[in-house]
Amino acid sequence: MDARLSFIFARRSIRHYTSEPVSDADVQALLEAGMAAPSARNTKPWHFVVVRDREQLRRLANVHPNASMLDGAALGIAVCGEPRESEYWVQDTSAATENILLAATALGLGAVWIGVHPKPDREQKVREVLGLPEHITPLCLIAVGHPAEEKPPRTQYDPSRVHYERW
Repeated sequence: MDARLSFIFARRSIRHYTSEPVSDADVQALLEAGMAAPSARNTKPWHFVVVRDREQLRRLANVHPNASMLDGAALGIAVCGEPRESEYWVQDTSAATENILLAATALGLGAVWIGVHPKPDREQKVREVLGLPEHITPLCLIAVGHPAEEKPPRTQYDPSRVHYERW
């Protein structure tokens, strides 16, 4: 592993958090990192819903079968896209999501990506809990908090998946 990329290898899915709140400055930094992502034709079709309210986090945890960690997170971020703005909204919001996850690691926070799109039932339930307009589609939820678990850095490099010049 190249030490210059240690922040990437240190990014792991963290699902257990302490009760310490995430500062407003850190939330701002996460959102700025998300919005620093590339987007096709610079359309920036993303929207972010920051959720700190305990009951709202609990509702989100209850409507998604894989989101129980939101109940213990300091906050959740719903990364949403506006499909009518860009046919590449999924790629753009995915890039924004990865930027947020990497920024969380760099800030000493833990985070995990919780997929919503392309499951229509999950999209609708998240849309209802968050009051999203019909033209906005939730790509994912991100649980964020101060980590209560440690995972070692890793690479999942597999040379059998690499092809040069042609398959």
